[in-house]
Amino acid sequence: MNNVSRPEQLLRDRDRLQLLLDVNNVILANLELPQLLTAIASCTGRIIHQEYTSLALYDRDQTTLRMHALDFPTSKGPLREVLTEPVETGPAGRAVRSRRPELFDADDLKQFRAEIARRLLAEGMQSVCCVPLMSRNRILGTLNVASLRRTAFGQNDVELLQQIATQIAIAVDNALAYQRIAELNEKLSKEKLYLEDEIKADHNFGEMIGTSPSLLATLRQIEVVAPTDSTVLIQGETGTGKELIARAIHDRSRRRTATFVKLNCAAIPTGLLESELFGHEKGAFTGAITTKIGRFELAHGGTIFLDEIGDLSLESQSKLLRVLQEREFERLGSTRTIRTDIRLIAATNRSLAQQVEAKEFRSDLYYRLNVFPISTPPLRDRTEDIPLLVRHFVAKFSRTLHKQIEDIPAEAQRALSRYHWPGNIRELENVIERAVILTQGKTLQIPIDELQRAAKVPSDPILPLEDAERALISHALQQTNWIVGGPDGAATKLGMKRTTLQGKMRKLNISRPP
Repeated sequence: MNNVSRPEQLLRDRDRLQLLLDVNNVILANLELPQLLTAIASCTGRIIHQEYTSLALYDRDQTTLRMHALDFPTSKGPLREVLTEPVETGPAGRAVRSRRPELFDADDLKQFRAEIARRLLAEGMQSVCCVPLMSRNRILGTLNVASLRRTAFGQNDVELLQQIATQIAIAVDNALAYQRIAELNEKLSKEKLYLEDEIKADHNFGEMIGTSPSLLATLRQIEVVAPTDSTVLIQGETGTGKELIARAIHDRSRRRTATFVKLNCAAIPTGLLESELFGHEKGAFTGAITTKIGRFELAHGGTIFLDEIGDLSLESQSKLLRVLQEREFERLGSTRTIRTDIRLIAATNRSLAQQVEAKEFRSDLYYRLNVFPISTPPLRDRTEDIPLLVRHFVAKFSRTLHKQIEDIPAEAQRALSRYHWPGNIRELENVIERAVILTQGKTLQIPIDELQRAAKVPSDPILPLEDAERALISHALQQTNWIVGGPDGAATKLGMKRTTLQGKMRKLNISRPP
């Protein structure tokens, strides 16, 4: 101080005041964090001799520091990416813990385990100063500068950095609040669009219709598992109402006021599935022109329904397993960890157990999904529900097509009940919609001849062996009024012994309805 003339000191004080004013102007001009950090770095470099400037933002939940390196101009390896370090491993972490400025030389840096300390040494830095960012008595992070010269930062420099840090802390606090508000607004906007699309979507039907024992057993399972947060795996053939069951579980859970988000895994190309599930940042890949919120983030606090989960690739399965285990994920192109609170309901028309044996599905993921399995009965196993479903669909399509249909012929009902329905309820719905369109008067006109021909030649003869056996035995038992033995019994028609048929019925869980 004594070696500096008064005019020089006045010039230095003027420059420092100008720097504080410039930093203040930067704060007013930039609300978004990346632009704010870049502008601050350019300001500080004009008056404080340094070769490196960064900001470290403190994550209280994770007890980590995210190092945003903004100015590392030497050619030995510019650090432009974001580094995440545990608080206790680096020099900035010491300033966070002490809540006061900390000075380090090269020997001090060698004592730290953090990657940032190693990189600073590799760049030849000899002096480092870390100043805490405090706002409303909260620690937000640190302002860090480094120099190639030893003892580069004197008391005056530290005091100036503290003044700058006070302004930066206010700016960072505002920027983080702005960022959070922007994220919440985007999430609410996405939820609104998603819910509007769901309201417009035409689901199979508004409620589960039927009184068959198999359906009632499924409904009892829904009532048992719905109040919990357990993962549910719904298994059944295509068209049996797996999504309807998932919605029923959600609607009866404590999450019913939150979002129900669905994704058909088979409908999304493998290359885009990760983006759909976890979202991506702008510029994460070619075509990523905006930031996208993924389904897991959208379903936070609610339920996510993954249909056709058996079609997931092994790579996607491993990433899904991590989310289920850790309850956290990162968007594509981002290093920020997002914690999620969701309930997962999965569905498949495949046998996941067989896929596990064939090494097509991860066993550890299968066990996590198979916490509470629910099987949806095929329509051929609940034929007593067909008349109820027919009346329901006739009423539904009569309203939408502005028709008045009052009578359903008994012959048509019998034909519908005899048909094996490989497409299950979805196929029945389509048949009734077509019938309502064809009907000119008040009596439903169903193309019985087509159903009779289809009943003789199954439209989908390629079934898993177990399902084919179950369908054949159930059909034979219905034709013989559930008489197993004797010359007119099902065993005789199937060409097997009575005891063999009874054994297969036990194995396939076939029993006569009450």
